[in-house]
Amino acid sequence: MNETRPLAGRNVVVTGGTGGIGNASAAGLATLGARVAIVGRDRARAEAAAEELRRRSSNDEIDVFEADLSVQAQVRRLAADLQERYPRLDVLVNNVGGFWAHRHVTEDGLELTFALNHLAPFLLTSLLIDRMRAQERARIVNVTSSAESLGRIDFDDLQGAERYSGQRAYNQSKLANVLFTYELARRLSGTGVTANVVHPGVTRTAFGAEDQMRLFAATGGIARPFMRSPERGADTVVWAASSPELDGVTGGYFHDRRPKRSSPRSHDEATAKRLWQVSEELTGAAW
Repeated sequence: MNETRPLAGRNVVVTGGTGGIGNASAAGLATLGARVAIVGRDRARAEAAAEELRRRSSNDEIDVFEADLSVQAQVRRLAADLQERYPRLDVLVNNVGGFWAHRHVTEDGLELTFALNHLAPFLLTSLLIDRMRAQERARIVNVTSSAESLGRIDFDDLQGAERYSGQRAYNQSKLANVLFTYELARRLSGTGVTANVVHPGVTRTAFGAEDQMRLFAATGGIARPFMRSPERGADTVVWAASSPELDGVTGGYFHDRRPKRSSPRSHDEATAKRLWQVSEELTGAAW
């Protein structure tokens, strides 16, 4: 193995790779020698991000895939494109996510926060898992937030149709990320694929900019100097995706490269199984 490029020959997918933590994660993994696929909604922005990543990482193997992951047909098209391009998939970083103060509905008739933050990684992972299981070792890294500790899966109003709060929807989606990761790790036990979840810390990004809460707009400028840089936020994501320390480690929750205990609700296996079933019904995923 090349000590300076330990991921040479590995193929890595990073969703939401055009900015923020996703872009910094892609840069870190490319610097380690991986061929990195970045996924973004806007082709021009993604191409510009890829060119900058090539310069920063001294790695020309940066590929661009355009997809709006809130739309399930585009998730399916992305998975097909990735499998056509890459005969092997070694790492999947499910980083894409967002926050909306007001309720929005996707083309599939789903609430946007839940659709993008949870159902998109659930569906994409289901579509790529066979390709990943074909490898001797592969890793799935899901990006969550400490907001998961405030979340609750409201199965009676999962889409926020009766009562919507941007913060509540976001908290629920981040809890769903952790529940999904733990259940995925259980289901992949005995295979060469591991699944872990990372809390990157409060990071300076364009989070919530499309439809921002007044509180965020009012306090964002004050809090910004105290937030982490995208590179620091991405550090544990890159580590979880690449470090030999995590060979064979699965079902973990990590922050600052250390295992942490996630919220009590995230360890409720009955809730995880029910969420999995509902997610299959909402996406048509066949695991």
